[in-house]
Amino acid sequence: MRTLNGTTAETTSSYEPGRLELSRPHRLAKVGWLVALATCGQLAFGGGAAPAKNGTPVEAAAKPDIAPTAFELQLLYADRTWNWKNGAAYFGMDRRLHAWTKGEDSPAVGEGRWLVTEKGKMCMELAWRSKTYSTKPQRTCYSHRVENGNIEQRKDPDGTWYDFKHAKDDPADEHQKFEAGNTKGAQFDETRKLIDSKS
Repeated sequence: MRTLNGTTAETTSSYEPGRLELSRPHRLAKVGWLVALATCGQLAFGGGAAPAKNGTPVEAAAKPDIAPTAFELQLLYADRTWNWKNGAAYFGMDRRLHAWTKGEDSPAVGEGRWLVTEKGKMCMELAWRSKTYSTKPQRTCYSHRVENGNIEQRKDPDGTWYDFKHAKDDPADEHQKFEAGNTKGAQFDETRKLIDSKS
């Protein structure tokens, strides 16, 4: 939650059916992008210069990085499939997360949850398994910031910032790898059946 002095406290945002109209994902996707991008634009461009007493503009002090809110991040991820080079992950509306990968040696599936915070983080907690191994849930987080009206992303704790989502779509954006809905659910199910089969 944001305070009056501009600082934030990290909180997780959970799925609340009564709070958002998440039962209508297509409507949310159309309307939500306008809300998120308009809000991000206001955050990035608000308060650039202030007039001095003599009427000449004075540049405001440099602002720290501005992070998207948990609500804005939810609009970026919820009910979307993130396509990877050798697999994909689906971010369910109920915060469940399903992923699959071809892997270098064998196919694997990951199951777990995802969350967003008010400090601009999206975290995935996945337990991976294949025919030859299984892992305990592992957390991977990505930070987001608003820079010049665009959203940038990096892998925590010290990854390099890169373009995630421009206000106007750019083919190079990482978010171009996202598709609305569970578009790779069949591949996930096939991979899970293959891994769980006894042959």
